[in-house]
Amino acid sequence: MELERPASPPTPLARLTDWVLALGALFSLYLVLHPFTPLSRAEIPILDQVQLQRSTHVLFLLLGAYLVSFYLPRKRTPGAWVYFLFSLVPLYNFLFPNIPMPLAPKLTGLLYWGVAVLPALLPGLKRPADLLAVLLALFPTLYQLRYFEELVYRAVLPEPWDMAMSFGLIMLVLGAVYRLLGPVMPVLVLFFFSYNLYADLFPGAFRGSRQGIDLLLGKTFNETEAGIYGLITGVSAKYLVYFTLLSGMIAALGLGKVVANLALALVGKSPATPGRVTGIASVFMGMFSGSGAADTQFVAALTKPLYERAGYDRLVAAGLVATAGTIALITPPVLGSIAFIMVEILEIPLLKVIVMTIGPALLYLTTVLAFNEFYARKMGLKPVAPELGMSRGAYILRYGFIFLPILLIVAMLYLGYEVRTAASLALVLFVALAYLDPTLRPKGLGPLFQGLADGFRTLLPIGTAVTAANLIFANMVISGLPSKFSQLLQQVSGESLLLATLITALFSLVLGMGVPPTATYVLTSALTAPAIIALAVKNFTAEGLSPEAAQKAALLATHMFLFYYAVLADVTPPVALSAYAAASVFGTNPLQTGVYAARVALSKYLVGFFFLLTYSGSALLIAPVLETAPPGEAWALILWRFLAVGAGVIYLSASGAGYTRRPLERWEAWALGILAALLFVPQPYLNLAAFLLGLLFFRKGLTGKPKGA
Repeated sequence: MELERPASPPTPLARLTDWVLALGALFSLYLVLHPFTPLSRAEIPILDQVQLQRSTHVLFLLLGAYLVSFYLPRKRTPGAWVYFLFSLVPLYNFLFPNIPMPLAPKLTGLLYWGVAVLPALLPGLKRPADLLAVLLALFPTLYQLRYFEELVYRAVLPEPWDMAMSFGLIMLVLGAVYRLLGPVMPVLVLFFFSYNLYADLFPGAFRGSRQGIDLLLGKTFNETEAGIYGLITGVSAKYLVYFTLLSGMIAALGLGKVVANLALALVGKSPATPGRVTGIASVFMGMFSGSGAADTQFVAALTKPLYERAGYDRLVAAGLVATAGTIALITPPVLGSIAFIMVEILEIPLLKVIVMTIGPALLYLTTVLAFNEFYARKMGLKPVAPELGMSRGAYILRYGFIFLPILLIVAMLYLGYEVRTAASLALVLFVALAYLDPTLRPKGLGPLFQGLADGFRTLLPIGTAVTAANLIFANMVISGLPSKFSQLLQQVSGESLLLATLITALFSLVLGMGVPPTATYVLTSALTAPAIIALAVKNFTAEGLSPEAAQKAALLATHMFLFYYAVLADVTPPVALSAYAAASVFGTNPLQTGVYAARVALSKYLVGFFFLLTYSGSALLIAPVLETAPPGEAWALILWRFLAVGAGVIYLSASGAGYTRRPLERWEAWALGILAALLFVPQPYLNLAAFLLGLLFFRKGLTGKPKGA
């Protein structure tokens, strides 16, 4: 969800909002500098304690979210009643707890609940409630700052005011997520919270031990890594904020247009030019932002005139843009929030995740470009060329330096610097390049302030969702639900890795209809990863790997599979945020756009399966085989898989478009699609046979004169 600034002229509250957002940004940037400043010797807890840094980060998220929410429409969503009813479960347990509690903490918790939840049913209360929430958000953080050392020892036996602050903070986080993203994710958090309270009432394998409200609230607020300020919330404070600031600064300095023009400069005059620009511009924008829906909207606005001049069908054009826009979430080096959660959960370098995303990103891009080429030729579209005001080569030479900050990020990660240090220096370099170039130089310093505010504004829905995802994760750890779910998945799948991955893929896609990709990944990695890893290890060991090597490869492949399918939810109907973004620009039906987006890149749904089902298939991720096989054998495996799957992607795109070097009969399109699927299966002779048979469909005279020729 993109949060736009209120219309001008700015009101005092709008100016306050921008200042709060900019302060949140400056706090994060200062933390990078802090170890090198004299203040680092002063031992200031809010600057030195990781827990308090995260607490302050969440405070800025809440302040920004409720100030921004003040300007959002007041409406009752269809899920408002569900959100309200689920919130009554923890409220009842808080007001009537299993331990004695004075009236004052109870009334305080009730106030927090009313501010966060009641506006969902009574939209007229929203604006005053939002302003009151801004004030109330201060107290849990101030309480943490005052009693931090004591709180650590009270996680299991919290005091009444610990419980009140914990309950209030949880309610405010859920209220912010509800306002920015809708009811599904808050309801999920409340479901897992309620499960812990009443686990003994659930049937069969899901029956568990009932937990007291004091334990849940104490561990949530007081524990270091298992509570609300845990590892996943840390991802927002440690990684995401720096890349959203980078993205916001690029937009404020007007550099996005330069990046887009470089994509235009790389393509020539051709009927396929609009689709080529879409693919390349999406990759370029993905290098800077890692936001699927935002990149989709930008690229759609950029390329719409080209699509119209070439004569593309509007739905096909919107589908191409929606599919390509989502590539931002798997384009190195920024990627999306999932990548950073994976870094923390698996304790691996970001550079390794970047390496593993190169293959899927290239194949995804190939899918878009191949479908576009076949479609443009089939429809006989007229050639169009971009207008740059100078020759294409001259533009690339003139402005190619804009990618230096991205190279700086990769170089610093390779040299072992922290991610946030690399991203912060890249931001400084972008600013320097913009102000040094007379054709790019902004007027005054206003864009710098606006870049900080807009960058933090972009973080609000992502950061609050990540914090809510941490609540889900914490509640699942307390309940022991992941192990129960994994055992059930193994039983249901009958120890079949194929069936387990199919169930998990469907679970991811369904879950992605209501929650952001980040939450989808957190849930699926906690609930399904253990079972899939165990089954994958058996398959990989059967291929001759040692148990240690099989475990390492299976771990990486499983989490990349979950990452990939969480991303696909962003472009899969009926929700498909990227499809909505493209539809808003092209004026098409969002659901139909989502269907066309799925049709444009059918192979994206197959790639994920085949880098998990076998060890050979994991070569598409590069890192698992490089780490577990001799270099010569590993590179041969990587080359074979990329050639075979690359050919499969092209064949499947031709099948979907119904065209190779000529229009295809329906049976030919189906036959070519089947051969394409066989190229994804990691069997050398099968791949060779499918490839050679597929080439026959690229001969002009295979079936005589086709329809429409």
